[in-house]
Amino acid sequence: MLRKRLLIPLILSLVTFGLVVACNSGTPTGQISSSSGEKAATAAIPIGAALAQTSNVALLGQEQVIGVKIAETYFNKKGGVNGTPIKVIVQDVAGDEQGAINAINTLITQDKVVAILGPSLSQQAFAASPIADRAKVPILGPSNTAKGIPQIGEYVGRVSAPVAVVAPNAIKTALKIDPKIKKVAVFFAQNDAFSKSETETFQETLKSLNLDIVTVQKFQTTDTDFQNQATAAINIKPDLVVISGLVADGGNLVKQLRQLGYQGLIIGGNGLNTSNIFPVCQAQCDGILIAQAYNPELDNPINRDFVAAYTAENKKAPPQFTAQAFTGIQVFVEALKRVDDKNKLSTLSLEQIRQQLNQEILAGKYVTVLGNIAFTPEGEIIQDKFSVAQIKMDADGKNGKFTFVEN
Repeated sequence: MLRKRLLIPLILSLVTFGLVVACNSGTPTGQISSSSGEKAATAAIPIGAALAQTSNVALLGQEQVIGVKIAETYFNKKGGVNGTPIKVIVQDVAGDEQGAINAINTLITQDKVVAILGPSLSQQAFAASPIADRAKVPILGPSNTAKGIPQIGEYVGRVSAPVAVVAPNAIKTALKIDPKIKKVAVFFAQNDAFSKSETETFQETLKSLNLDIVTVQKFQTTDTDFQNQATAAINIKPDLVVISGLVADGGNLVKQLRQLGYQGLIIGGNGLNTSNIFPVCQAQCDGILIAQAYNPELDNPINRDFVAAYTAENKKAPPQFTAQAFTGIQVFVEALKRVDDKNKLSTLSLEQIRQQLNQEILAGKYVTVLGNIAFTPEGEIIQDKFSVAQIKMDADGKNGKFTFVEN
């Protein structure tokens, strides 16, 4: 009898232990096993998005987050990857290199994503994208337009056309609006890799068109007071101002230029290419010219669906950053379908999926909201449709829109 009473607690303890082990073993829901001997889970395919949600870059990154969320909903409604849904996991890269490094490490090692869209800035990409490349995780830059991004490594590409291709269109459009332009003042954020790359392109284009660069003024993306630089430029009486910076600093620079009396044309770089600039420079935003890699008026089925989905939620036309983020997720989904067609994802390890996905990304051709795109063998986007838009603010200066002009 005593033996029986002693055995019962022992048996219950062993059963409880077995249940705990069973509940805590295996791959977390929505993840894919990283073990080469284990196979992929089928709950959802995790795709990473390393995008800025805080810091002075948040005005850009928030638009990108909207794009990936619309894409997640849109492609899942269409069956995901041959019937398996995708799950976009967003990690905040904030506004510096360390933020991007932390986010990408987390997506690779903890979230175990098959691929990553990000980071938001070119400067972050130069620091963090090599981590993905070394881990053999495909990573696509949604807004990394600086020179040298695809050359970081075999697993690094971008869906954002390089600044050298896009930026010159704005200068050519400015000359069509005012053929008398001769003297140009250039401003750029010296602490931002993209802005430094973009201003080089702008300056090379200006020189090739025989325009005189009468001053080059530098600032920081964290600056709020541009009185000294703006006054120095205005005193030289330029016909055109060209700015390479981000939303907050660029918008404040535009505002102060106008407040100090500059009345000529202003060209903004890609960092100013968002409606989030409207509350920064308000009425003074009116007239800014910005080259575009996306036109919401593009007439193809996926863009019509995208515009409808974005407009329904935001009551305005979608911006370029949202469109490029949406495109990045589309590329991953379509490439994953091709991987699955050849070898079912459920039979592949995470390492095999990442490797085969990278190959399919580069080999594919895509009909997107940006138009028809493809990639070079080193991951550079091939895109043929570009536009130029001019900001038109409402009378009260609170709201505005991008009006597309012929370039």
